Amino acid sequence: MSQDTTLINKQRQDLSQHHSVWLFGYGSLIYKVDFPYLERKAATIEGWSRRFWQGSHDHRGTPEKPGRVLTLVETPGELCTGMAYRVTPEVFEHLDHREKNGYLRFFTPLSFDDGSQDQGLVYIATEDNAAFLGAAPEADIARHIAGSSGPSGSNAEYLLKLHTGLAELGVTDPHVEKIRHHLVQYL
Repeated sequence: MSQDTTLINKQRQDLSQHHSVWLFGYGSLIYKVDFPYLERKAATIEGWSRRFWQGSHDHRGTPEKPGRVLTLVETPGELCTGMAYRVTPEVFEHLDHREKNGYLRFFTPLSFDDGSQDQGLVYIATEDNAAFLGAAPEADIARHIAGSSGPSGSNAEYLLKLHTGLAELGVTDPHVEKIRHHLVQYL
């Protein structure tokens, strides 16, 4: 079951007073940049880990057979590296629609490679949203991903493009790697 969070996100933060806002991407926002941005650079957030625990009813799956996509889960002491984009507030009209299936925007501190820090927004699908699938063994997640496809393409493509994007950032994510290792047997 999907949950359209578009209106909720508009109400959560009034971005109209900002000239620009940093956006942190940890999943498809690393490799699928279908929005204009002012600046782009690698960034890290602390206390979060990527997990394929969110259902995708609208992009990498269907309402009848949702795919599995990433969300973030709180993990004290962990670092999550991704890509940050400085965007104008108007871009969130598109992003809120793109990330509407259970994702809420949260402000979080971002750390950049040059040692600087700033606040940024990140989309997180929390466990209380209707599309949350939760934890499962990586082999089961890989099998689920191998059998899912939606309007944005196959779920396997999402995982493989993410792996490439993370490799370009010099990141090896153990959760992503374990699932990819299991996935190759289905391709």
